[in-house]
Amino acid sequence: MDEPVLIWGAGAIGGLLGAYWARAGVPVLMVDIVAEHAAACAGTGLCVEGPVDTFRQVVPCVTPDQVLGTFQRIVLAVKAHGTEAAMAQLLPHLAEDGYVLSAQNGLNEHVIARAAGAGRTMGAFVNFGADWLGPGRILFGNRGAVVVGEIDGTVRPRTQDMFELLQVFEPAAVLTEDIWAYLWGKLGYGAMLFATALTPDSMSANFADPSRGPALIGLGREVMRVAQAEGVTPKAFNGFEPAAFMPRATEAEARRSIADLAAFNATTAKSHSGIYRDLAVRKRRTEVDAQVGAVVEIAARHGIAVPLLTRLVALIHDIEDDRREMSEATFHALTEGWT
Repeated sequence: MDEPVLIWGAGAIGGLLGAYWARAGVPVLMVDIVAEHAAACAGTGLCVEGPVDTFRQVVPCVTPDQVLGTFQRIVLAVKAHGTEAAMAQLLPHLAEDGYVLSAQNGLNEHVIARAAGAGRTMGAFVNFGADWLGPGRILFGNRGAVVVGEIDGTVRPRTQDMFELLQVFEPAAVLTEDIWAYLWGKLGYGAMLFATALTPDSMSANFADPSRGPALIGLGREVMRVAQAEGVTPKAFNGFEPAAFMPRATEAEARRSIADLAAFNATTAKSHSGIYRDLAVRKRRTEVDAQVGAVVEIAARHGIAVPLLTRLVALIHDIEDDRREMSEATFHALTEGWT
């Protein structure tokens, strides 16, 4: 198609997709609320840095107020808690026969579907390591799973089209008929990443510390129980094995998955999670309510107790509001009084 793919959010995820697609000759228009970043991408170019790839690519990029026209393909790549506001801005630019692809963490497909309609919503799961370093600069720390699928489990020509586009960025990308299985898998792993952000230590160091294993395993088990209640069987990726945290799994299986996650995260130039960077570097609110908090709300609807997830949300807010410091003690506050 000659019509540009509109990427709403040109940060770590959207910016990398835009840079790779533009370099391959795919028409792209990126949108970002940081005017300096938009100007850099469209001017001197977006600089991709890190061990995976290094290049500079000029990518057309504007601020939301500068977007004109409608688009059939919109990739939404903002933080989860910015989804509703972004949808209000982009919806006038979505063609009637178009769709919005959620290239985010969480269950944002539900939010998109409420705004645009389920028929104009597509899901994606991403687990590559990347960080927004500043205007016109993105670190590509490691490759990871990239999966795309329709939220109703069908495969349509548009699904195949987006799958082929994602293969330009990640040749090992997967086309699935069960995107929810991957999204819930990422929620389990994501809860653990939020826990690692309670400390200043790297992701790998957190996963490798035996004293932190019980809390990380407990978080994984709570998310998997909620996923099961939702009728979802999460799928494995990049060291995270959902089956290891299911009710009938052994302690050894859970510990093995934690060790695999320590090994996977030891190989990336992205040493800390995006949550850590939100708290320690960018000094802004995290996605905890839109991700972990969303699981807590779903658990409540099913009558499932999730004490660790509930405590995790509170501890992240404590750090956001300067009531606690990022420390090992804050991490272990997760399991105070927990059995």
